[in-house]
Amino acid sequence: MDQENSGNQSEEKPAAEDTAEKHVLLVKVDDMEQAEEYKTLLEVNDIPVSIADEGEKGIAIMVPEEFVDDAYIVIESQDAYDDFYDFAPDEEEDDDLGGDLFEDDF
Repeated sequence: MDQENSGNQSEEKPAAEDTAEKHVLLVKVDDMEQAEEYKTLLEVNDIPVSIADEGEKGIAIMVPEEFVDDAYIVIESQDAYDDFYDFAPDEEEDDDLGGDLFEDDF
């Protein structure tokens, strides 16, 4: 009986390489602050992520291979959103553009 149980235990336990997700490079960034921002953004979108400081080469943002496409979409969407608000006028600029444009003169 002991031999059967020990045999079954080894069959039930998957090999380490079977359970490990293969991470691939998504993007490299220059500073840890940006790396942490990407990590948070991806994790909020349910994408597993890891970061690795590679010294002078930069900081690698890595995700499992099956999440690469989704990760690119999330990052590109966030970049487009950030770019949109880079072009939004500040409140001070509103005054220079005629902030009273919508006031009634009746």
